[in-house]
Amino acid sequence: MSAVTESQGKIDHTLWWRFNRLLERYLPAGLYQRSLLIVVVPIVLLQSIMVGIVLDRHWDNVTKVLARSLARDISLVIELYDKSAKTPVTIDELEKMATQRLRLRLSIEHNASLPPPLPVPWLSIVDARLSRYLDNEAGRPFWIDSSSNPGYVEIRVEAEKGTVFRFLVNDERAYAANTNSLLFWMFISSVILLSIAIIFLRKQIKPILELAHAARSFGLGHDVSHFVPRGATEVRQAAQAFLNMKERIERHVEQRTAMLAGVSHDLRTILTRFKLELAFLGDDAKVKALKGDIEEMQTMLDAYMNFARGAGGEKAETSDIARMIEGAVKTGARPNSQVTIDVAPNMIAKVKPNAFRRLILNLIANAARFGETIAIKAKSKGSRLVITVDDNGPGIPANMREDVFRPFFRLDEARNQDETGTGLGLSIARDIARAHGGDIKLYDSPLGGLRAVVEIPV
Repeated sequence: MSAVTESQGKIDHTLWWRFNRLLERYLPAGLYQRSLLIVVVPIVLLQSIMVGIVLDRHWDNVTKVLARSLARDISLVIELYDKSAKTPVTIDELEKMATQRLRLRLSIEHNASLPPPLPVPWLSIVDARLSRYLDNEAGRPFWIDSSSNPGYVEIRVEAEKGTVFRFLVNDERAYAANTNSLLFWMFISSVILLSIAIIFLRKQIKPILELAHAARSFGLGHDVSHFVPRGATEVRQAAQAFLNMKERIERHVEQRTAMLAGVSHDLRTILTRFKLELAFLGDDAKVKALKGDIEEMQTMLDAYMNFARGAGGEKAETSDIARMIEGAVKTGARPNSQVTIDVAPNMIAKVKPNAFRRLILNLIANAARFGETIAIKAKSKGSRLVITVDDNGPGIPANMREDVFRPFFRLDEARNQDETGTGLGLSIARDIARAHGGDIKLYDSPLGGLRAVVEIPV
């Protein structure tokens, strides 16, 4: 029994999972669109139920009453005819009474017969109702046409052999004919209700969208000082929590920057004293070696500070990407490098200029260190900026392309070094890319070496 229950549970879980996948695939992704569906779908279902069930029953009952009343009026006219003298005068009076008093528009035809039966229109309520009530009330052969004359129903009853009563009545006497009017007003009321719902829903969703935009802008380093919490209580609480988090992050970055500046100043002071002391010792081979070590220490210190600082507290600015790449090529490429640049001359993006320049410089320097041919391409792909750096160097094995982004990780070829040889180049580059809300991925290059792809939102 437990095995059956467990099997049924797995089936239910699979069906529920498939149902959720179906919803995720076909439902719109936006919160506003989904919320609008939550409002629209119940209204549409409610209107459909009203039209399909409630109104159908209502109009069926109304048609029943009208059809019975019409059949009785026709039966009354035929009964009066049977009891009359059937002279031309009485027949004329009977026609006038039926036309003026009962609004039946009666004409009596002699030496006539009923036409062949017509096919019953699809979903015609009046034909079925009238047929039943005429059969019960009049008890005579009859013929009904509810479709040939728009707005009218023609009924013919054979009062006696060779005498046919021809009635032409408004359709409102036979069935509820104002359905279109009611449906029209239902449609108008639904549009009004949906418009009101959309207005209020947009007002409720807008603060959430503003919060999402502020969080994204803050992640990209943009200024969000203009953001003010508003909306429902829960949304204001979430917005205030975001502002508190933003203040803590900014305070932490400010404190870290101040600490790094102090550490950098103290270490540079010591290195400067070393340089001054070595300057008085002459230029022999040992002194030159010491000076080289100090220069290397200075370079490594700068690299460590750049890595620890990352994008720092720098604000995003509209920058010329083409000029930034050209400057990085002049600095990072080697004299024997063959560099091709494919960038639109007017390509601009809002980035942190110093940090982003360092990112590009590190990628180009890595490519120039191990490859002689370098191809750089930058393009806009939707709302994202994509920069590709290819080289014809030895490349990096696919199973180690994530490892090289770890700080101080080195391959045998030291492929993750930056221009200083500290092993932080790709780490710094990815840190800066992620600070812009993007990332860096490594692939095989068409040139035979490594391809580095930077993709950030702009």
